[in-house]
Amino acid sequence: MASGPKTKEPGYHNDHFVQLCNPNVATMNEDVLYHFSLSTSTHDFPALFGDVKFVCVGGSPTRMKDFIRYMAKELGLDRPGTDYPNICEGTDRYAMFKVGPVLSVSHGIGIPSISIMLHELIKLLYHARCSGVTLIRIGTSGGIGLEPGSVVITREAVDPCFKPEFEQVVLGKRVVRSAHLDAQLVQELMQCSADLTEFPTVVGNTMCTLDFYEGQGRLDGALCSYTEEDKQEYLRAAFAAGVRNIEMESTVFAALCRACGLRAAVVCVTLLNRLEGDQISSPHELLVEYQQRPQRLVGHFIKKCLAAA
Repeated sequence: MASGPKTKEPGYHNDHFVQLCNPNVATMNEDVLYHFSLSTSTHDFPALFGDVKFVCVGGSPTRMKDFIRYMAKELGLDRPGTDYPNICEGTDRYAMFKVGPVLSVSHGIGIPSISIMLHELIKLLYHARCSGVTLIRIGTSGGIGLEPGSVVITREAVDPCFKPEFEQVVLGKRVVRSAHLDAQLVQELMQCSADLTEFPTVVGNTMCTLDFYEGQGRLDGALCSYTEEDKQEYLRAAFAAGVRNIEMESTVFAALCRACGLRAAVVCVTLLNRLEGDQISSPHELLVEYQQRPQRLVGHFIKKCLAAA
């Protein structure tokens, strides 16, 4: 009797070097990554970062340091008394930590902040001659129709009109880039979630907004020009369009990674169900546990990738 199709193990492509979509960088004598406080003339990028295979990014510096400590333990690289210094200690814009082949970087809140970080991060990977790199954003979000604590693996990052695209104005002209994510990577992450039964994980679209309040249809901001009924109608339309959570970084993350040929994914936990309210009311201890869920899923994925390599 013929057997069914075999499930692919998670992995990465070792021969794919990071490339830029900017020919100017190759002609520069020095490239200053200002917001990282790093420079190609003062730092040996291949020596520092050449072995990086996984880059995980998230909003909070504290959370990203916690993640690198978690990965050190998961990969058996933790040593008693070991600290993980901030590689970007010369600036207070972003924080960066590394253990083995894993780089952990904070990006702040919103599209402008993560966009600046991504430009310099991708250049860092390029200068370091990294290959086979996978980028994953791990973070928090507001859910739509999901119980708080659910983890969403993003199928497509969409704008507030539910379109999978990111719009940027360049030299006064509107430039639209695709915000599609790597479908195979989504499948690999979902397969890994089957090994973790303590929390629900779903695949769905993630809506990225420019604002936490009006942009997400909240009723509790300093400004509000719509009703509860208007909000519910919009959120139900988002749900019908496949949206399962809302955050503020995914479209530019997807667009920049896709433009530079990088495998990328977004994995966020939901802190509330927006159909039931606007404010986060769960106890702090529970929120901390929720925030660890994307880290656990992505950490498990990274371990499986390295074991299969």
